[in-house]
Amino acid sequence: MHILWRGNWVTRLRIVSGLILFLYALFHFLNIGLGLISPDLMDRFQTARQIITRSSVGTAVLYGAFLTHAGLALWSLAMRRTLRMPLPEAVQMVLGLAIPLLLIEHMTHTRGAYEVFEVNDRMSYIMLLIWGSLDGWWQSLLLLIVWIHGCIGLHKWLSVLPKWQAATHWLAGLAVLVPAFALAGFLTEGRRIKQAFTDPDLQAAYAEYFNFPDAETFATLIGMAQQGFWVFVILLAAAALVYVGRRLLARRKSVRIRYVDGPEVFAPRGLTLLEMSRTAGVPHTSLCGGKGRCTTCRVVIEDGENLLQPPNEAELRSLRAVNASPGTRLACQIRPTHPATVFRVFLPDGKRGRAHASQGRERRLAILFVDMRGFTARTTGQLPYDVVFLLNRFFDAIVPPIVGAGGDVDKYLGDGLLAVFETSDEHSSAQAGLHAAVGIGQALAAFNDQMADEGIDPIRIGLGLHMGELVLGEIGAAGRAPRTIIGEAVNAASRLEGKTKDLGVELLVSQEVLTCAGYDTQMFDLMTLDLRGVPDPITALAMTKAADLEQALDGLPAAS
Repeated sequence: MHILWRGNWVTRLRIVSGLILFLYALFHFLNIGLGLISPDLMDRFQTARQIITRSSVGTAVLYGAFLTHAGLALWSLAMRRTLRMPLPEAVQMVLGLAIPLLLIEHMTHTRGAYEVFEVNDRMSYIMLLIWGSLDGWWQSLLLLIVWIHGCIGLHKWLSVLPKWQAATHWLAGLAVLVPAFALAGFLTEGRRIKQAFTDPDLQAAYAEYFNFPDAETFATLIGMAQQGFWVFVILLAAAALVYVGRRLLARRKSVRIRYVDGPEVFAPRGLTLLEMSRTAGVPHTSLCGGKGRCTTCRVVIEDGENLLQPPNEAELRSLRAVNASPGTRLACQIRPTHPATVFRVFLPDGKRGRAHASQGRERRLAILFVDMRGFTARTTGQLPYDVVFLLNRFFDAIVPPIVGAGGDVDKYLGDGLLAVFETSDEHSSAQAGLHAAVGIGQALAAFNDQMADEGIDPIRIGLGLHMGELVLGEIGAAGRAPRTIIGEAVNAASRLEGKTKDLGVELLVSQEVLTCAGYDTQMFDLMTLDLRGVPDPITALAMTKAADLEQALDGLPAAS
């Protein structure tokens, strides 16, 4: 399943209902904004919109999504174990719960009035109704709340996509324009319709056109809106009472955790030890965010280990990878139900400058190792300044093709370098790596021609290009930690580069790179290589000259 749809059915239901409501709000706000251009255009757009939204199917989908989304919000509040949460999440929750309180009156005087009293609830009607009143300000606030709430939710959902992250500055600008356009349309059309309604002749015509409610009808509508308002208030209060009740019950059934060199806390059963630490405000390192993908949250259980559930396979695998001592567990995986004494293996140092970048993030990217062959023999007996001069000329020749293809030099390794191609997705990363390899081969040929003119022997190189999972982050002492990359893929790329010397070729490209770049690897004569320190064999394409890769790839069909 695509990463966007991971989660249980409740999560997916929240996403689907939220998307339906977001699309409705978007077109509704654009409809209001058309009042800036033409009342007739605004009316025609509303008529076209209501063909869908006021059909039996459209009504069921729209109001079903609204009830589902609001119900899940109340359920989420009731089932929360703690109200501690990041600020964006808190803002989204507060705004989401405020929406029904403001929306019920709007729905009553539009769709409710249309269904019960056959009011022609054109956009101009509702603008006439609220223009210049306190309700006009409340409905303007509602528009902003709905849009901000929807945008936060959409961003949280799509932020896992690199393309979305790369386009956020453009999308933020567009997001600001939508409510601005809607409010401008409201101001323009509201002013026009209010002015027109002061004309007695036009007032009668508009009253007939809208089937304008009389005082008794308005009183009925206001009563309906108040009833809906209090129904939601009661539901909200019930959800809050359930939350408070569960907290009180959990406190009665809480578990005592004593941290060695730390406080003693009481936390609700059912939480992981990491969640207990966070709830109690106890600093606890966890670089992967509590997903069990690192071991930085590990603890030694000094008392109560025999009362914990045994580790699952994923936790065992992680602990074995670091040769963890007996009694060591991952705080993000264990859920203590009895008193325990724990020792945090890694204590946060409290330095704010390391809070984000040093944690690292995972990406699947192409990486390239480049090494100069025979460097030691070539430079033996040379003056140090001449060695530095040669290396800098070499790097001046081969680095521009890397940068030009979209790559960055992660680190220089004496007579070689490691480059990473951190693009928006793995396809473009693989393509960038291939282009860089070709560019380096071409640049080296030109560089060696120049060396020949100077009577200097040509330089030979080896390149290893691979694709794999990497962790990118700052590694080093606080304040002096350069960004770098680590992972098994780095070792595999290094071993590919080293294998070029044994095979007498200039370039080895792994099958992973070719596949991610979109090439059908059945068209290539690939070889399978057993590389030292790499657990699984790697299939790769060997090129005697890196520059010849361009011709080898030219015109090949993409993989189906």
